[in-house]
Amino acid sequence: MSFDQLGLRDELLKAIKTKGYTKPTAIQAKAIPVIIDGQDILARAQTGTGKTDAFGLSIVEILSRQRGKERQPRALVLTPTRELALQVGESIKEYARRVSLRCTVVYGGVRIDPQIDRLKRGIDILVATPGRLLDLVGHRHVKLSNLEFLVFDEADRMLDLGFSEEISEILYHIPAQRRTMLFSATYTRQIRNLAAKMLKDPKFIEVTPRTTAAESIVQKVHLVDQSNKRALLIHLITSGGWKRVLVFTRTRHGANKLTEKLVAQKLSAEVLHSSKSQSFRTRTLKSFKSDEIRVLVATDVAARGLDIINLPIVINYDTPSVPEDYVHRIGRTGRAGVSGIAVSLVSHNEKPYLRAIEKLLKQKIPVEKVDGFTADSVVPEYVLFRPDSAAIEKMTDKDIKDMVLKRDTSKEELKARKAKPKDSGKRSGSVSRPISGRKKKKTGNKTTKSGSRSSKASNRGKTRNRR
Repeated sequence: MSFDQLGLRDELLKAIKTKGYTKPTAIQAKAIPVIIDGQDILARAQTGTGKTDAFGLSIVEILSRQRGKERQPRALVLTPTRELALQVGESIKEYARRVSLRCTVVYGGVRIDPQIDRLKRGIDILVATPGRLLDLVGHRHVKLSNLEFLVFDEADRMLDLGFSEEISEILYHIPAQRRTMLFSATYTRQIRNLAAKMLKDPKFIEVTPRTTAAESIVQKVHLVDQSNKRALLIHLITSGGWKRVLVFTRTRHGANKLTEKLVAQKLSAEVLHSSKSQSFRTRTLKSFKSDEIRVLVATDVAARGLDIINLPIVINYDTPSVPEDYVHRIGRTGRAGVSGIAVSLVSHNEKPYLRAIEKLLKQKIPVEKVDGFTADSVVPEYVLFRPDSAAIEKMTDKDIKDMVLKRDTSKEELKARKAKPKDSGKRSGSVSRPISGRKKKKTGNKTTKSGSRSSKASNRGKTRNRR
């Protein structure tokens, strides 16, 4: 099937060709005709399958056929994260401008005034995160009463992040007569309940099972002690000559700490998580995409919001406890048919997580050894570290050098302390007399104490006899 067969107008077909697309993806081929035909849809597709263009092209096509009478949004796309909102907004804008439609993006973490100004100029399509949208609605800067389309992108992630109450409040402000599309990478009970609440006689579309990772991704596991993870990560990046690496950690604190250690090893690294301001996150992503940053350390907040062209390597520094999150993480690489590598550093305590992931994928992930770093591997010569070898010293991690230096210093100090009494004994033969004198003194003290005790005891005995 080609895009010409999907019922799209010429302006949109030209925009598609400009982006370099030759044929629709599976989700696009199935979803676009259904949406244009007027049905609600519930679509399950893994990240990176082209679902943004599936609903973006469809909405732009339908809205371009009839102009809105007011300056309020006619279509609303909700996303769980700021990064995903920006990504979706940029994609839709490329199509909307071809048919004179206006699209804007609103999200938290930045000043609200510029967003209010854009809304005042009038828009047709609004891409938003739930929190900022409700702020704007609450202050009457935007009305949702004219909505014709409502789209939930990454709906499962939205629920995972605790947006259930916000979703209910948003549904209160929008008309009951609307077209609704719900896109999700997983199909949990929460998603089914949300679909039953919002959708009317929906068409269910599924292009790939939720347990499938992209075939273009080469997966591998390194079994490693938790204390060796950082050294192994640095070794993999430097020895492999990797120029652009996305590393996932479980917590923000862990991400900050790891980034500091990487920078200390002269690696260009930056961190990305929800505690960072939006302006910082935007600059960081731009620098990473332009190869100014070699390593980007991120938490799961970015797992579904990052769209980086030709990202070759994704590393799970911490193994995710939720198996589905593994699929979303590694889905940052191997996109659009380009091959990628996904490496997981699994400690002993994380092996149950690995088994759960393999159960979900219905396949074993190959385990590879790295000598000197992974469990049951051969220790290379430089890990033993002989300070008298300049070549080996150059290959050795700074932490190992510091550890050896500290150990050697402690040994020297211990030898010095042990040598002092012997040296002083050789210099003076009078050492024995003070020691002997001290012993006699101690013995005398003991006798005195003993005498006082017996004296007290005899006095107590006399007292008892008197009583």
